[in-house]
Amino acid sequence: MKERKGMALMSNRYRTAALRAATGATVVTLAVLLTACGGDGGSKDEGKEPEKAGSASSAPTGQETRKGETGPTVPDTSTTLATINGSTGFQILIHTAVRDQGGFLTVTGSVKNTSPKMLIAPPQWSGQEVNVKQTGPSFAGITLLDKTEKKRYYVLRDTDGYPLTTTGVTTVKPGETISMFAQFPAPPANTTQVDIQIPQMPVATIEIS
Repeated sequence: MKERKGMALMSNRYRTAALRAATGATVVTLAVLLTACGGDGGSKDEGKEPEKAGSASSAPTGQETRKGETGPTVPDTSTTLATINGSTGFQILIHTAVRDQGGFLTVTGSVKNTSPKMLIAPPQWSGQEVNVKQTGPSFAGITLLDKTEKKRYYVLRDTDGYPLTTTGVTTVKPGETISMFAQFPAPPANTTQVDIQIPQMPVATIEIS
């Protein structure tokens, strides 16, 4: 009986060892297969630094890509429609105000800190609406005024309530420039100029193209 028990124990040990070996072989095989399948894709990312979270989304510099956000991420700085200087050291350049076939008007610009100290983006830039405030810092407070038609246009929202504008701008370092955009309903075709009103900044008139 003792001999049979010993043989049974030995048999169980061999089975356990065999199962462990088989499991180990399966894991190794899976690791090799995964390495073979993902080897080419992984090598493309080698040596790349992870994206850093700046003072804006941003998406981006100056823009954080959110669901529903559209429009250019980098403005065409070859033209300047208006230069708006604030009292705190912020300078905003409006570069373009372009209609598109979808009935939208996209305004692009640059926000620059001309002061020697870090500036905090005014909360008024985000607008006063409760729903928009919940989406975080943005430029949803910008409005366009069509004096000819006597209409005011607000930054568009997507279906989730996020404004179609640059988001995530909280601070701007001395000398730093951040790109921004905001999308509005397009005024009538006969409207060629609008006043752009940015909270805490002087009003400026810009041309629509």
